[in-house]
Amino acid sequence: MLDIHSTPDASQHNVQGLERLGSLAGGALMVTKGLRHGGLIGMLQVVIGGLAVARGVSGHCSTKAWWQQHRQEYHRLRSDIERSAAELEALKRSARAATRGVTVTGE
Repeated sequence: MLDIHSTPDASQHNVQGLERLGSLAGGALMVTKGLRHGGLIGMLQVVIGGLAVARGVSGHCSTKAWWQQHRQEYHRLRSDIERSAAELEALKRSARAATRGVTVTGE
């Protein structure tokens, strides 16, 4: 689960370089746009922009950390699914070959 309330230490920085700069610039732009727009949409833009600025300032993104932590499991699951699909296709070919030339009379 994402923990947005814990403060990351320096070793947990997972947003760096241009990505960090992009979060700062994009977030500031969105906050400015939201303040100009006003209303509910403007408030949502301010909140989202503020989250992006916070991501850029802290250098940490909990969502990105979660994805990085679980990436290996997703790759394993994907390879399992691909292997199972290949096995299923082989079984289908085998079944077609085994039933080629066989007729069913219904008795």
